[in-house]
Formats: sequence, structure tokens, C-alpha cells
Amino acid sequence: MADKLSTDPYKGVRDFYPEDMAIQRYIFDTWANVAESYGFERYDASVLEPAELYRAKTGEEIVNEQTYTFRDRGDREVTLRPEMTPTVARMVAARRRELSFPLRWYSIPNLFRYERTQRGRLREHWQLNCDIFGADNQYADAEIIALAYHILKKFGAQDDDFVICVNDRGLLNEYFSKTLALNEEQTHKMYKLLDRKEKIATFAEEASEIIGKPLDERELNGLMNERLSACLAALGELGVRNVEFRPSIVRGFDYYDGIVFEVFDTSPENNRSLFGGGRYNNLTTLFGGDSIPAIGFGMGDVTMRDFLETHKLLPNLAIGPRVMLLVASPAAIDEAFLVREEIRGHDIPIAFDFSGRKLKDQIAQAAKRNIPYVIVVGDDEVASGTYTLRNMSSGEEVRGTIAELIEKIR
Repeated sequence: MADKLSTDPYKGVRDFYPEDMAIQRYIFDTWANVAESYGFERYDASVLEPAELYRAKTGEEIVNEQTYTFRDRGDREVTLRPEMTPTVARMVAARRRELSFPLRWYSIPNLFRYERTQRGRLREHWQLNCDIFGADNQYADAEIIALAYHILKKFGAQDDDFVICVNDRGLLNEYFSKTLALNEEQTHKMYKLLDRKEKIATFAEEASEIIGKPLDERELNGLMNERLSACLAALGELGVRNVEFRPSIVRGFDYYDGIVFEVFDTSPENNRSLFGGGRYNNLTTLFGGDSIPAIGFGMGDVTMRDFLETHKLLPNLAIGPRVMLLVASPAAIDEAFLVREEIRGHDIPIAFDFSGRKLKDQIAQAAKRNIPYVIVVGDDEVASGTYTLRNMSSGEEVRGTIAELIEKIR
């Protein structure tokens, strides 16, 4: 006899049972509502992209070690997208002459990376991506950060639950090239080292090896330019005050070339990076033509859920129908179908139990599924045209016609 197939999902991905799907929908709906309140428009694209799209600017580690890449039947090299920014840059570049800038676009794509699974990191996740194209000033910088801030606030977070750390890669580029006189290879190594700074104890030693002398961290921490100062001032005007300058924030992607930011959970139980983003003014030049200034961020659903659970911000979400019809006799099933359609016609989610089980077992099942209301449909109810609505939480019962009970439910 052949071995039975495993019921486990592929390593690093998730099954979404109804209770998980309710949380996922809550996160997605909140993301979309806040983004649209800022005037962002939704877009999407295929999960499949040509592999070369990611080789140019994404970063060696992701391209060489973390992508799901294969050859299709036409011998084309294809990648399951590990991020959304190259895709949206491609889409904007394709219609640059038709679009009206500045653009405010958002999407909630699923992304794939073959990496070691751990808390906050899986091999498939969904991510809110928000981007502004066609504006290169401190107001666009501040708006994208303020949007990220207000999304967390919409979930119920307080200012001291998270901190927004900002930096400017243009500022670092100038410091590395002019002050430290580093070449391109040394600069690249310093970016990779800064990206790991908070996770290692050997930062000073490794930095000295790269630049050939001890790094003056006080000098690094004192860097500031007019654009970064203007962005911080604009955020203050918008009421975003849990922001700080942190020169180790560089983000992992090679295409960032200006303001970058990262949001951290301040709870000791989940003290980690939640998400981040930044400015990538030159990414669209990969597709020809002049650059189109852009800034954006990506907020993942895995770290978002961890954050909400850590701070006890997940609401008690309704799962399944709002009403369950309980059939008291086989002869009442036809009437139950009609009652179900009448109630459903008023946009009330409803199901009914035609299993033939005893009434007490149907009630127990409705209670187990946390269904708020039940209505019994039996011979007496069919004959009289009146039914009993029971509130499963309080036990309160109300009797009336279906039209009257619909008003009670609503």
C-alpha cells in the first residue's frame, strides 16, 4: 500500500482556515481603506516576471539565494516575484507618456522568497505596497511615511508601540565617496555592513577592515542634510512624532538612492523591524528614458499579524454566517430554503442546517461556530408564519414574521 500523503503545507507557506482568513481580510481591508483615504489607486500584476527584472537592482542575496526561478516550456527564465517594486516601476515606465503624475498607487501582492523560515519570515507572504511616482520633494517623502504611520494607528497602535527610523542614502553616498574616499566596492560592502549593524557585535572591526582605518561613529551619527531635515520637519507638521534619525538604516535593496526608513516594534516581546521603504528615483531608467522619481514602502502581513497579536490589537472577528436556520422537521426543509432566500436578499449572511440532526445538536453546532443568531423552522412555524429568533450570546428570544426578525437582526 502506498504511503499516505502528508496533510502539511509546503514548508514556509500557510493554510488559511476560516479563522485565519478572517484576520487576513481584516488586515487587507484596513490597509486598503487607509491607502484609499490618502488618494491611492489600486493596481496588480502577474506573480510571474522575467528573471532579469531582478538581477539589475534588487540585490545579489535575493537574486542568487532566495528567488524561485525556473525555465518555462519556451526556455524563458521566469521568477515568482520576490518583491513588487520592480514590477510597478516596469508598469509605470511602460505607460509613462499616458499617465498623469504624480501617481499614488497601491497593491497587495503575494510574494515568494526561498529563505530560512523564522518568526516574521516565511517563503510566501502578502504585502501592502504603496508608491508615489513623479514627485521628488520632502512633501512626498513625508506623505509616504505618514501613510505608513496612520495605517498602524488605524489598527489601534499607540505612538510608543513603534518607532520610525529614517536616513538618507544620498547622504551616505556623499560621506563614503567624498569624506572617506571609498571606491564602489568598498561602498557596497559598507552598505551591507550597516544593514547588519544592529545584529552584530563586530561592526567597528569589520568597518575598519573595509575602509582601512577606524570609522568615526560620532561623525557618522552626526550626518544630516537639508532634505532629511525638511522631511522630519514636514512629518512633525503632520503630527508624526515617533520618528528618529538612524544612520544605520540603509534597506537591503540596491535601488534605493535617497530617503529610506524602517519601522520597528518597541515591545520587548517582538523587538524587530516590521517594514520599511524609501526613495528609488532611478529604477525606471532600467526600462529606458529619463528617470521618474519615486518613493514607497512594503508592509508584510506576517509581521503585521505578529505586531497586532503582540499588542493585543486584534478584534473579535466574526467568522461565517450571521444567522443559522435550524430545521425542526424534514417536512420544513422546503420552507427553510424560502426563508433563507428572503433573509439573504437583505444582505444578511445566512445558512441552514439540513443535516437531519436533532434540534439540540443543531443548536450546539451553531454555538460551537459562534453564530450570533438562530431561527427555528418547523411545522408550527410554517403553519403560523411566525418564527423565533434567538440571540446565542444573551439567550434572548424574539418572535415575529421573517420581515420583523430581519429588522431585529439588522
